[in-house]
Amino acid sequence: MNTVRNNAALPSLGLLILRLGLGVVFAAHGWQKFFQFTLEGAAGAFAQMGVPAAEFVAPLAATLELAGGVALILGVATRIVGILLGVEMLVAGVLVHLPAGMFVADGGVELVLVLAVGALALALIGPGRYAVDALFVGGSKRSERSLAS
Repeated sequence: MNTVRNNAALPSLGLLILRLGLGVVFAAHGWQKFFQFTLEGAAGAFAQMGVPAAEFVAPLAATLELAGGVALILGVATRIVGILLGVEMLVAGVLVHLPAGMFVADGGVELVLVLAVGALALALIGPGRYAVDALFVGGSKRSERSLAS
């Protein structure tokens, strides 16, 4: 039990799990906007929900979610992508979902809140050692040391 608790790789494994889970969800939502709803359909839905500049925001959101989701999965530009996705979800939460309450079944803020919190946590902590970022940036070891203490 003591070995598991003192294992320095566990924080990075946790960050990998978080990145993979969030990345898949974000990428799926971006893919959906491009290929299921189409950008025109997504823009129409955004406009109906009261999102300003929906014709501009829908393709921006779709691209950020698809590319950002893939980036999180790979651990590329994790901190920047985390900030961008986190802010996007906070804005979506305030503009669209918060008035509907908490639960996603009612159109509420539940899902976008969890996505925002996870993305912003990655922005603050970093990707961990199991990421492309870790090959080029020495910060992942600092993140692990601070998580372990």
